[in-house]
Amino acid sequence: MPPTHIAILGGGLTGLSAAFHLARRFPSTPITLLEKEHRFGGWVRSERVEVADGQRRRESMVLEAGPRTLRPRSMAVLELIHLLNLTPALLTVPLAAPAARTRFLHLPPRPGLVPLPSSSFSLLSSPLAPLLLSALLREPFRASNRPDGVEDESVDAFLSRRFGRELARVMGSALVHGIYAADSRVLSVRAAFPALWDAETQGRGSVVLGMLRRKQGEGEQETYETGEVEETMKGVSVYTFIEGMETLVHALLGALRQRENVRLVSGERATALSLDPISKSITITTPTHTLHPSHLVSALPLPALAALLPDDPSLRLPHLTANPSASVTVVNLVFPQRVHPDGFGYLVPRSSGEEEGKGGGEGRVLGTVFDSCVGGAQDRVLGDDTGERFTKVTMMLRAPSRSSSPSHSPSSQSLLRTLTTHLSPSPSPLPQPLLVRTHAQTECIPTPTVGHLARMKELREVLGKEPWGGRVEVVVGDLKIAGRADVGMVIRVYRHLRIGTGHQERRALLLLAILGISGPLGRGLDPLRVLTRCLLHKRA
Repeated sequence: MPPTHIAILGGGLTGLSAAFHLARRFPSTPITLLEKEHRFGGWVRSERVEVADGQRRRESMVLEAGPRTLRPRSMAVLELIHLLNLTPALLTVPLAAPAARTRFLHLPPRPGLVPLPSSSFSLLSSPLAPLLLSALLREPFRASNRPDGVEDESVDAFLSRRFGRELARVMGSALVHGIYAADSRVLSVRAAFPALWDAETQGRGSVVLGMLRRKQGEGEQETYETGEVEETMKGVSVYTFIEGMETLVHALLGALRQRENVRLVSGERATALSLDPISKSITITTPTHTLHPSHLVSALPLPALAALLPDDPSLRLPHLTANPSASVTVVNLVFPQRVHPDGFGYLVPRSSGEEEGKGGGEGRVLGTVFDSCVGGAQDRVLGDDTGERFTKVTMMLRAPSRSSSPSHSPSSQSLLRTLTTHLSPSPSPLPQPLLVRTHAQTECIPTPTVGHLARMKELREVLGKEPWGGRVEVVVGDLKIAGRADVGMVIRVYRHLRIGTGHQERRALLLLAILGISGPLGRGLDPLRVLTRCLLHKRA
C-alpha cells in the first residue's frame, strides 16, 4: 500500500535528499519536512565574503564552514547533479593538479610538512620510506593473526596487527583524524573501512594480497540518470561548486519548493514521537503542530531520535546512544600572500606523547586544507589589481563536546604560531591574516565504535518488526572531515526507499552513513586512496 503522508525529520542535506527522491517517487503523496533551525542545510554552509588588505587589494572569496569537496566516484551524486541541472555550477580539480597529487603529514614534534608518496619513486625517496616499506614488505609474510571469533576491532588494533604499531599510529591515526576527528583506538574498522577488513579475509590473512586479488570493476552496477555529468567528471580528482557546497542545498530547496506535495517547515522542532500499538498510527508532536504521517523518515542524529521516543518498552529502539560524537572547531583564515606549498593540505597523526596518554585533547589541530589550491577558482579579484592573490586555508581542531562557547576557541595568535610550526621548519612567522572565521561544529561527527555493525543490524531488525513494522526509515547523515562517498550512499538509499512497497520490502532500512561529502578536509584524503597509494604503491 503506498504511503498517504510521509514526514521527514531533519533538514540537512540528508533530509533534503530524502524529500527530493521521495517526491519524485510519490508525486501525489503529501511530504512534510521538519527542520528545527531557521535555515536548511545542516553542517553545509558556504559564505561569500569580500576581503581587503587596506592597500587597494580586494577579493571576493568563498569560505566553507563544513564540507567542501566531493569525489566523482558516486554515480548517485552525479545523478543528483544532473537532475538538479547543476553542471554549469561545477568546479573541478583535475587528477594532474597539485591539489590532487600532493598531500602532506605534519609529524610532531618535528616542524614542517612531510609529503605523502604519490608514486613508487617518491616512496623510495620519502622520509616515510623506512616506516612504509618495512610495513608493506612484511605484511604479506605475516601469519594470519585475526583472533578466532573476533567480528570487529578498532582501526588501531587492526593496523597494528597487520602493519605494526608505528604505522597504525602515524598513518592510521592521521586518517581517522581527517575523517572522523576521532581516536583510531576506538573507531570500528568494519564500520569505517570495511574494504580493509574484507581484503584481509580475501587475502587469507593478508591485507595487501587481498587488495591485489580484488576484482577490477567492483562497485555500483545500477543505472543512473547522469546525462553529461559523467563525461564531465572524467579525469577529475575532486569537485565542488563555484558558489560553494551550499549550492547543492539551494538547488534541492528550489526543486522541492516547486512541488505542490512538499511542505518545508523550518524553525519547528519535533518534541515527541509515538506509535499507537493498536492502530499503528504515528504521531509527531511539535510546539505548534501534531502530525499523523503513515510513514516517517528520520534524518536526525540517533541520540536526537532517542530523545523523542516515549518510555514505553514496546517502542524502545536499541543502541541509539551507543556511539559518541566528536566536536570540531573549523577556522577559516585568509592571508595576504601564499603561505603554504602547492597541495591539498595536511593531516596530523597522534603523537607518541598521546600514545602514552600525555598529549592531545581539546584544541589540538587535526589537519589543514589549502583551500586556495583546492577551490581557488571560486575566488575573484575585485577591481583591476593584478598583484599577488590572497590565500585561504582552513584549520580543523578538536573541540570540547557539548559546547560551542567562543571562550573555547583558540586565539588567532595561537593558531598562527601553530600553523607556522606546521608549515615550515624555519621559525619565520606568518603574516597576520586579513580575515578569521571560527565555526564551532558541536557533536557533528558520530564515531562508530567497535561492534557498530552488529548493533545497527539489531536496530534494523527491531524497526522491521511490529509494532514499527517498517513504517520508519532511519538514515543519519552527519559531517565528516574527509571520508568516502557517503553522500552517494545516502542518496542511493533514498533513491530506492522501500516505503509503501509491501510488508517484506518495507522492512526498515538503516544506513549510518555519516555524510561526508568530504567534509572540511575534503574527499581528497579518503582512506582507501591514501592506504592503497601507501600500501600498494598505486594511485587510487
